[in-house]
Amino acid sequence: MTSLNLSADSWLNAPAHNAWRLAEAQRLLAFAKAAKLPDGFGNLDANGQLAPGARAETMNTARMTHCFALAHLQGIPGSLAYAEHGVAALRGAMQDADHGGWFAHPDGHDDSGKAAYLHAFVALAASSAVVAGVVDANTLLADAIQVIEAHFWSEEEGALREAFSRAWQLPEPYRGANSNMHATEAFLALADATGNGLWLQRALRITERIIHGHAAANGYRVIEHFDAHWAPLPDYNLEHPADPFRPYGTTPGHALEWARLLLHLEASLERAGLCAPQWLPDSARALFDTACQQAWNVDGEPGFVYTLDWADRPVVHARLHWVHAEACAAAAALLQRTGEAHYEQWYRCCWGFIANHFIDPIGGSWHHELDAHNQPAGTLWPGKPDLYHAYQALLLPGLPLAPSLASNLGGNVTKR
Repeated sequence: MTSLNLSADSWLNAPAHNAWRLAEAQRLLAFAKAAKLPDGFGNLDANGQLAPGARAETMNTARMTHCFALAHLQGIPGSLAYAEHGVAALRGAMQDADHGGWFAHPDGHDDSGKAAYLHAFVALAASSAVVAGVVDANTLLADAIQVIEAHFWSEEEGALREAFSRAWQLPEPYRGANSNMHATEAFLALADATGNGLWLQRALRITERIIHGHAAANGYRVIEHFDAHWAPLPDYNLEHPADPFRPYGTTPGHALEWARLLLHLEASLERAGLCAPQWLPDSARALFDTACQQAWNVDGEPGFVYTLDWADRPVVHARLHWVHAEACAAAAALLQRTGEAHYEQWYRCCWGFIANHFIDPIGGSWHHELDAHNQPAGTLWPGKPDLYHAYQALLLPGLPLAPSLASNLGGNVTKR
């Protein structure tokens, strides 16, 4: 087993800390319910309100569906109805009845195309909903798997293709680490929801390319952007460095997120009786430690900056809530895996920063963005639309590294 015994004074063993995590998770759920629209879930503003004429979004609907399915598995009354609403929306106007796959918005026939990033979240939502027993989730899952295998997964590349036009033409000559990172998360969930270990092998192939190959050769700075042949594009979006999904440079928050996923993959492979290479935990350590060294307090203020250039200088100084949520989850995973005090210290540090700067006890939820002086801002990420990152960070520290989150909460520990 990959996990080691923790010290008696670890926060992961502390009843008060665990009670705080679960209470905060329920506070986030209560806030997020206001995002419900007739055709999915929309984006809440800083006060927890939908703007007049708010539009449902497939990404947000998939993330909310995933989270409310998790909440139902936790035993939070009322959550199932929200998960059911999400599945119905994803099987409704958000789904392209003519060509398959999902639009970014309901009735989105004018959307530019089909993106791997979005479809990874649909697959994650479907997997969690299946484990939670949501009506029609099995059909949604089958549809998501069919689309991924027919269009996005490249057996030759061992990774996802990035995007296509609506009718699955005009493939984008770009490959992204971000979409493949979320595919890795989704594939771990698919392996548990379907019992098919092929998804673990695919997740391993993705991590071999992006982390064991490119990131390791780059001092464990995650390269985000590639051409269609997987040649790095170091100057991608140099003129638009603050892009919320494809920023220029390296994104330390993704290194933290990858670190956690590598440990989940290692534990999932071992649980399935498959070989887990030693570079998985080694790379997890290196990614986390490098991100902390290079991005925390790098400009004289506490917190992780959003992006760095290739000389490790901050480019976008904003602090985003999802980065710090992932830092907590990754530190907890590394602490569980290694038992080392180093990760306990980071776990406590990051939760302290979140409590002091991101948690909004008056307006609800968390501020999603802080400026360079750690004051609430909304330049990159206005409002409070996201439940997924913070909610997962509050749940993961109390669970084993495998199986995946929904199966963990659902007690699905049957060996396959």
